[in-house]
Amino acid sequence: MPMNAVESITRYISDLPWSMVILVCLTLGLAPFSPPHIWEKLQMLFAGTLTKPLDWFDLLLHGAPWIVLILKAVISAAKIS
Repeated sequence: MPMNAVESITRYISDLPWSMVILVCLTLGLAPFSPPHIWEKLQMLFAGTLTKPLDWFDLLLHGAPWIVLILKAVISAAKIS
């Protein structure tokens, strides 16, 4: 039976090695490191000042590794229970 898109993405994320996901979070997810870019963009988002397309792109770029990390943790926890 063919997999649907959600099953395919779930399998892809669960097959990613933890070490690679964590490494990408610590590099791209936090770069530049003083202060972390993702933190600045989240502050802008909550303050309502995230208006430029480049700011949204930065939020997506630096936030994607963290989203993958969270999804991988949820998928792993669901497999355990």
